[in-house]
Amino acid sequence: MALEKTFNAAEAESRIYADWETKGAFKAGANAQRDEHFSVMIPPPNVTGSLHMGHAFNNTLQDILVRWHRMQGFDTLWQPGQDHAGIATQMVVERELAATGQPGRRELGREAFTAKVWEQKQKSGGTIIDQLRRLGASCDWSRNAFTMSGAPGAPEGEEGNFHDAVIKVFVDMYNKGLIYRGKRLVNWDPHFETAISDLEVESTEVDGHMWHFKYPLAGGETYTYVEKDEDGNTLFEETRDYISIATTRPETMLGDGAVAVHPSDERYASIVGKLCEIPVGPKEQRRLIPIITDEYPDKNFGSGAVKITGAHDFNDYGVAKRNGIPLYALMDTQGQMRADGLPYDQAAARAQAIADGSEPAPEDATEINLVPDAYRGLDRFEARKRVVEDVTAEGLAVMTEATDPRLGRAAKKAPVEPGEGGEMRTEEENLVPLVEAKKIMQPFGDRSKVVIEPMLTDQWFVATDKIVQPAIDAVRSGEVTILPEQDRKVYFHWLENIEPWCISRQLWWGHQIPVWFDDEGNEYCAPTEAEAQAMAPGKTLRRDPDVLDTWFSSGLWPIGTLGWPEQTAELEKYFPTSVLVTGFDIIFFWVARMMMMQYAVVDQKPFDTVYVHALVRDEKGKKMSKSLGNVLDPLELIDEFGADAVRFTVTSMAAMGRDLKLSTQRIAGYRNFGTKLWNAHRFAEMNNVFASMPAAMPQPEATLNKWIVGETARIREEVDAALGNFRFNDAANALYAFVWGKVCDWYVELSKPLLQDDAPEAEETRATMAWVLEQCLVLLHPIMPFITEELWQTTAKRDQLLALTDWPTYTTADLLDAEADRELNWVIGLIESIRSARQQMHVPAGLKVPMLVTEMDEAAQGAWDRNELMIKRLARVESLEKTDSFPKGTVSIAAPGASFGLPLAGLIDIDAEKARLQKSLDKLGKEIGGLKGRLNNPKFAASAPEEVVAEAQANLDARQEEADQLQAALNRLAELG
Repeated sequence: MALEKTFNAAEAESRIYADWETKGAFKAGANAQRDEHFSVMIPPPNVTGSLHMGHAFNNTLQDILVRWHRMQGFDTLWQPGQDHAGIATQMVVERELAATGQPGRRELGREAFTAKVWEQKQKSGGTIIDQLRRLGASCDWSRNAFTMSGAPGAPEGEEGNFHDAVIKVFVDMYNKGLIYRGKRLVNWDPHFETAISDLEVESTEVDGHMWHFKYPLAGGETYTYVEKDEDGNTLFEETRDYISIATTRPETMLGDGAVAVHPSDERYASIVGKLCEIPVGPKEQRRLIPIITDEYPDKNFGSGAVKITGAHDFNDYGVAKRNGIPLYALMDTQGQMRADGLPYDQAAARAQAIADGSEPAPEDATEINLVPDAYRGLDRFEARKRVVEDVTAEGLAVMTEATDPRLGRAAKKAPVEPGEGGEMRTEEENLVPLVEAKKIMQPFGDRSKVVIEPMLTDQWFVATDKIVQPAIDAVRSGEVTILPEQDRKVYFHWLENIEPWCISRQLWWGHQIPVWFDDEGNEYCAPTEAEAQAMAPGKTLRRDPDVLDTWFSSGLWPIGTLGWPEQTAELEKYFPTSVLVTGFDIIFFWVARMMMMQYAVVDQKPFDTVYVHALVRDEKGKKMSKSLGNVLDPLELIDEFGADAVRFTVTSMAAMGRDLKLSTQRIAGYRNFGTKLWNAHRFAEMNNVFASMPAAMPQPEATLNKWIVGETARIREEVDAALGNFRFNDAANALYAFVWGKVCDWYVELSKPLLQDDAPEAEETRATMAWVLEQCLVLLHPIMPFITEELWQTTAKRDQLLALTDWPTYTTADLLDAEADRELNWVIGLIESIRSARQQMHVPAGLKVPMLVTEMDEAAQGAWDRNELMIKRLARVESLEKTDSFPKGTVSIAAPGASFGLPLAGLIDIDAEKARLQKSLDKLGKEIGGLKGRLNNPKFAASAPEEVVAEAQANLDARQEEADQLQAALNRLAELG
């Protein structure tokens, strides 16, 4: 069947993919010819998610490895599946219910609501799978897994044992003391009313404020406050009856348990151990709290004194735990100031007794609600406003001059303003509260978009300190390799400073925690309610309503997808898996947890190698964001350019440890690469190259054919070495240079005379070209599967799919002919040098020019003689004349064993060319000077965004390269006189 003029990706891709699936090309074990296995677990996308550029990048790299190993004959499995994504999926369903006017979650009840979620899963769960198919992902879809398969209430078609595996692990770890229930600080989403993981928190820089308040010393006590410079000279000294603190969250002052200063801070040494008063709340019940020392405060930041609210700040929590300070919770699950617990007067009295030491600090201070009646039930931000107003009204705000630059836009230009009666106000009367206007990092829920609150709640935790060491040892010993090397530091830093892992979520969609409680609060952990009831005969039990964090279930992904706890044949064969390809942002959320969990559960590593890739950014290096409008949709790109172009683009840019800067222009360029490959096959077809495909590797005699066969062996070795070392970009760029440059340009062009029917080398050249183009398809297939499969099937009758064709093993030792390699590379190098000189000198493209030579050794003379016609035709050379020396106006052309020259005097206006080049060079010099000045300015490097600095450096590099080329051309002209 003749090739169409162009490759129609939109028509071909779905047809080709369907053919692959119909013929079982992606089934585990397809094309297996060796005992070695190669298995990859897909990082499971959210079941209600859709393909984004990160997915496209991640899955392209996995697919390259999988297709490469499958073609090499490994027993290969790419295990697909989806994560049930607790909070994300529950949010989708709740929004759908609201949009369609249906009863909400609480009105429906748990059972009916989870049934709705299952409906949503079955309706939209296949979306991401179909999108991965469009990308060309060669997963074994017959084994598609789901982290909630087999859960209670799962509808028909959702059978499986992943849920059983998750519950079994929880029960086993609970019984070993590795899982426990406790009250700790967690990220709390007031909108969804659940704990969330750090990954679900987006820290965003926003305009904020820092309020400065006075905490009066107990009993009116005073001390001398002294500020000194670095040399110990006194800058400022005054008598104070208060200690100054600064806070961005004044509403949390109500729960303060202490004020902390650094042990080395001399300013406060005399008042350490004394009590100070929280400046808010009913005066008669105002609490006193101790001033303590701790390493946490930075004496050079703010006043150096830090209020400690252990129940509402992660850093404060650590200080409170170290110093035995009670944790007073102030807010409810919706982010409102608490209205439960003890009446305020009783709560304040209890807290004061604890601060005085007359009552021991309770392990759980939940009952003690220190929110005054006036604030109870208020939204946290309304309470903040009221607290600020009340403290300021009492005169306990730190005051400053109205011109203080820390006030930002609030600062006034005039230092003194008239009073009410027209008299001038004193400087003291002109003071204003010190409220710094400053940028702060604020945590937001990535889905709810509300401010996240550190919250002290009862949760379930994994005692990670008891299971972490094998995961550390595995990487240190080399049992598991993490690439690139720099990401090992992230891995070790997190594991060596690990905190208990909060695994409970206050949701309904997920694996419900298998623990029941009796009326006395005793716990009964069992796989089923019947087994729990058997442990508590005659008692009424209620089940914990929380579900497990999705990272807990996905932490079992490598074994759970292979049938564990059943000892399946797949588990035996494909575990431990070979490679995990993942993004650096989930090294500790997922990679480290899989390592810990697999060692804790089956005492084996989950994978041999972890390849960590970077982010896909826009062409200017900015992170893609809907708010910035710079998001590239991979499906739209596939529609426009085809999947192969998208895949090749991200692969060519996948340098280890470096972010991708993606642009549609680059994708369009690689679509042109596919077109170049297609046109080379059309050329071959028109020259009857595919009329009789060679049954075996050709044994050519012609130098050109020997050369291209050797180059093919060279690129095969280069690609294998690159992929073997996860140098995806090296593999892609080497293939690009070989296919476009050496095959489609040089070989096709140089072969034209040899393909003439009367040429003695015609039959050999057809056979060689057919083989070389076939090898191009094989070597390109893992990166560009669609166009290569289409060409494979269309150009000849094949016994099997390209996807299941054996990967070549020939080597340069077998196929490289040293003489042919040297000769053809000499010819190509000479033609390129002549073309370059002509271009630099602005010689008209169609003009044939004479060429001179002063010397040629025997090898060079032989290469010229055998290839003279090709050199002259492709370099637009009219003749070659030997001479003793080059006349004035000759451009020298160097080649191994020979000295050539192009006499250009009279062909170009040398003086005009010099002037043109010098003018361009001068203009570039100014631009380069400006860019260097900008980059060498310390202020620019320190204050400009990273992507702006990178862009300036890229501009400088590009202009410097252009200047170097112009200077080289100018130097050539200087030789001409």
